[in-house]
Amino acid sequence: MSYNLKEEVQKSERFSGGHRMCAGCGAPVAVRSVLRALKPEDKAVVCSATSCLEVSTFLYPYTAWKDSFIHSAFENAAATISGVETAYNVLKKRGKIDENYKFIAFGGDGGTYDIGFQSLSGAMERGHDMVYVCYDNEAYMNTGIQRSSSTPHFSDTTTSPAGKVIPGKKQVKKDLTKVIAAHNVPYVAQTTFIGNFKDISEKAHKAIYTPGPAFLNIMAPCPRGWRYPSEDLMEITKAAVETCVWPLFEVIDGKWILNYTPKKKLPVEEYLKKQGRFSHMFKKGNEWMIEAYQAEIDRKWEDLLFNCSRG
Repeated sequence: MSYNLKEEVQKSERFSGGHRMCAGCGAPVAVRSVLRALKPEDKAVVCSATSCLEVSTFLYPYTAWKDSFIHSAFENAAATISGVETAYNVLKKRGKIDENYKFIAFGGDGGTYDIGFQSLSGAMERGHDMVYVCYDNEAYMNTGIQRSSSTPHFSDTTTSPAGKVIPGKKQVKKDLTKVIAAHNVPYVAQTTFIGNFKDISEKAHKAIYTPGPAFLNIMAPCPRGWRYPSEDLMEITKAAVETCVWPLFEVIDGKWILNYTPKKKLPVEEYLKKQGRFSHMFKKGNEWMIEAYQAEIDRKWEDLLFNCSRG
């Protein structure tokens, strides 16, 4: 795919404004970027797990979705969209449908890393021609900012409160992109919002138009849960990439490809200091937390470089 920013922004929106998502939220940016990758002549069926995204974009009788939309339960978005894809194939085989449809599921990290992982893993293993998109905001934001398995180490949430008893979340973040890559599906990618959206746009197009199951993991910050000013969304994601907290890579038919290497890998403080959920890490006596976090990121970065070097 050749990316042309001017052409991309001139495409008709398939996700309308006027929804009720928070200002500075990454989820609607992720959705718009993915849906814009669809060819104008193609139709889509979109499924969303129960989440901030769902409750804020589909309040009957109002909807922000211009394609066919299904709200599934928290745990089964992948199963729902895989069932729709199967039904479509049957109807097309019988000559009852002529149009080309694409099948896309969206879920937050709670409905993807945790509650919906079983249905996601099953859909990937069965080989449905679908795309599952996780907009990863690293906690159960819709129900009160509780920790999930995607929540980073030491993050302050309502169920992992930083204080005298615990230093925030005690466990490290699950590497779901790597887990899905182990399913040996045709396309897996990790991305977020940087620059002119070239990376996310190209990966969304590949995911949608690669035959078989595809998975996109998109860092989508939450201003309430991460505690940053709404206007700092792009700064947060840029810092995540430049510190290698959230590397940009893809796995195509088992081949690991690194899409971006920082010219100068920044220390993790440049990412952590922008968010209130990590503010306790900068208090006197808590230097060990930053050191431990840096060591984790360095280890994961070296592991990624190794995987990519093997081709």
